[in-house]
Amino acid sequence: MVEAGGNGSSAPPPATPYEKALAALSSLITKRSRADKSNKGDRFDLLFDYLKILELEEPIAQMKIIHVAGTKGKGSTCTFTESILRHCGFRTGLFTSPHLIDVRERFRLDGVDINEERFLAYFWWCFERLEEKATDDIPMPTYFRFLALLAFKIFAEEQVDVAILEVGLGGRFDATNVVQAPVVCGISSLGYDHMEILGNTLGAIAGEKAGIFKSRVPALTVPQPDEAMRVLEEKASRLDVPLQLVRPLDPNMLNGLKLGLEGEHQFVNAGLAIALSSTWLQRTGHLEYPEHSTSLPEQYIKGLTAKVSLQGRAQIVPDRFINSESPEDLVFYLDGAHSPESMEICARWFSHSVQPPGTSRSSHDWVQRHPIETVRKNSEQVDALFYKPWRYSFSSYCYQEKYVDKNLQILLFNCMSVRDPQLLLPNLMKTCASHGVYFKKALFVPNTSVNHKVGSHSLPPTDSQVDLSWQFALQKVWENLMMCNKGGDDNSAGTVREELTDDKEIAVKSCENSAVFPSLPSAIQWLRDSVRQSKSVRFQQVLVTGSLHLVGDVLRFIKK
Repeated sequence: MVEAGGNGSSAPPPATPYEKALAALSSLITKRSRADKSNKGDRFDLLFDYLKILELEEPIAQMKIIHVAGTKGKGSTCTFTESILRHCGFRTGLFTSPHLIDVRERFRLDGVDINEERFLAYFWWCFERLEEKATDDIPMPTYFRFLALLAFKIFAEEQVDVAILEVGLGGRFDATNVVQAPVVCGISSLGYDHMEILGNTLGAIAGEKAGIFKSRVPALTVPQPDEAMRVLEEKASRLDVPLQLVRPLDPNMLNGLKLGLEGEHQFVNAGLAIALSSTWLQRTGHLEYPEHSTSLPEQYIKGLTAKVSLQGRAQIVPDRFINSESPEDLVFYLDGAHSPESMEICARWFSHSVQPPGTSRSSHDWVQRHPIETVRKNSEQVDALFYKPWRYSFSSYCYQEKYVDKNLQILLFNCMSVRDPQLLLPNLMKTCASHGVYFKKALFVPNTSVNHKVGSHSLPPTDSQVDLSWQFALQKVWENLMMCNKGGDDNSAGTVREELTDDKEIAVKSCENSAVFPSLPSAIQWLRDSVRQSKSVRFQQVLVTGSLHLVGDVLRFIKK
C-alpha cells in the first residue's frame, strides 16, 4: 500500500520487539578506545558499579565458573568444555564472542542459543535498570560490557551448574574479568593479535592474558612460545597459582571417532578442554579424572565428538542456491583466521580439506609436530618470508597449471586495516603451496555488515559509496606475491581466463591473479556465474578468511 501524501514509496514495516532490542544494544556501541593500561582499563572499576545496580555480586560469587583467555582457540576450547560437561549431566551456560549472524549466539544454555523470548526478558531487565541509574559518573556500559553483564544475569537466573566464559579481548581489563573466584582458568595458544592494545611482544600479550589469573586458583595452558610461557609462569608464581602445561589430545583416545570441530589444530584445544573439565569436576567435588589415564570416560568422548556449533571456524558450507546439477559445485570454506599463526592453521585445514583422500598427513603426525613456529612482526622476518627455503616452491606457485582433482581454489579475503597483510597473505599462500594447493584467483571485498549497528538488517552503503582503498592495497600485496620470482612465461593468465567467467564488467579492478569487487553479493554472483558457465572445472572451492565479519557476511548471504 502506498502511503497517503507520500512520494510513492511504501512505509517501512514497524520494528519487531527483537529489532527494538537490537537498536537499543546498538546505541551502546561507541568509538571510544578499548580498555587498556594507557586509559586505566577505560574505568574498569565501573563494572563493579554495574554489578551492584543489577544485584549480581552474590550470584556471580556463587557461580561455578571456567574462565578462558588466549589468542587462538579459546572459543573452540570453551565449546569443547561446555559439551564435555553437558554430556556429564550438568546444566551449562556458555558465553562466547563475537557472534556472526545473531547476537543470541553469544549466550548458550545447554548447548543451544538462548531463545528470543528469554533474551528479550533478560535484556530489558538489565537495560532499563542501568538506564534508570545512569549518571555522568556512571554512564551506560559500552557494548561488550553490557553483553557480559547480560550473560551473568542469564546464567544466574537460569541456575546453570557451570558457566564457561570466553574472554573478549586480552584478559586483565576484559569485562568478563569481574569474576573474582573462578573454579579454574585456561590460556589457549598465544600469538600476535590486537597489538595496538595488548602490546608488541609475546611477553606483553601473555601478561595481559594472564590478567585473568586469581590467587591460588588453578590455571592450565597449552604449549606456548618460550617468551610467552616465561611470563605466564612469572605471573602464576606471583599469585601462588598452580600452572599446569597441557599436551594436545592423542587422537587414539577417541576410539576411532572424529572431533566435533574440524581441523587438526583442534586436538590442542580438545586437550585443554579435557583438563579444564577434569579440574572443574575435581574442585567442585563431582569427579576425579586420572591425570595419566590411557583412556577417556565415555562422557568425555561423547562431548568431544558430538556435533557442536561454532560458526565460522573451519566450517564447510555448500552453496545451495546455485542452479546446477549438484550443490557441491560451489563450496565455501569458512574460517575467521586473522593473525599470522591462525592463518597458517587455516591454510593447513583448507589444504587438508580439498586434498584427495589419502594424500594428507595424519592427525597423529600433526600433533607430534606441535607447537608450530610463530611469526614475528618485524621487517627482517617479513623479508625472510620471501627469501627463505620455500622460495623455490613459491616460484612454482606462479606457474602451477594443475589443480586438486580438477577443482579450482579461490580466495575470498578481507581483513581489518589494523592487520598487516604482509604477514597474513604470505603465510596463507606459502602454507597452502607447501601442501600443493594453489589459488587461481583472489577476490577482495569490503565487509557487508556495519560496525555501528547490531542485527542482520544492518545495511551497508551502496556500492558507489564504499571506500575500496583498503581492498586495492590488499590486492597489490597479493599481486606482488604472485609475481615474486616470476620469469617471462605469462601463460597462467590465459588458464585463469579459460576457467573463470570474465570479471571485468563486474569487478572494480581486475588484475591477472585477483579482483576487487564493490560488494560481497557481486563477488558471490560472479562465482556462481563462473560455476554455471565452466565446462572444465569440477567445482570451485572458495576459502573465506581474514575476518570473522567477512565470514559472518558470507554466512548470512548464502543462507538467507
